Amino acid sequence: MKIAIILGTRPEIIKMAPVIRELVKRRMDFFILHTGQHYSYNLDKIFFEQLELTQPRYNLGIGSGSHAEETGRMLVNIEPVLLKENPDIVLVEGDTNSVLSGALAAAKLQIKVGHVEAGLRSYDRTMPEEINRILTDHCSDYL
Repeated sequence: MKIAIILGTRPEIIKMAPVIRELVKRRMDFFILHTGQHYSYNLDKIFFEQLELTQPRYNLGIGSGSHAEETGRMLVNIEPVLLKENPDIVLVEGDTNSVLSGALAAAKLQIKVGHVEAGLRSYDRTMPEEINRILTDHCSDYL
């Protein structure tokens, strides 16, 4: 089984660290795709170094922008990676634009999606993160 981990922010790196370590320990076939939503050294690379994590195979360097701009750029750039790598499942964690983009790109390609932290809700639909949570759960096969 080939596993893709899609992340893009500091909290996602930290929260997925135990999953990444376990995949390494079990010698699983996986790769990390970093969207670059957080892109400074202090919000990104330092955590891979200090947590001694496998470096991302792909870094899309998306950077900042409006929610639509970020999500759109991520979708356009995630899809070819998923087509090339052909994972059996994509794992995402949380409620960021990276999470929604990864889940949506995978679902549209008929790739299974696992959402870590699925079901968490603020019930405040004025928050972009709440919209991302709801939509990601709906795209996911494993919650």
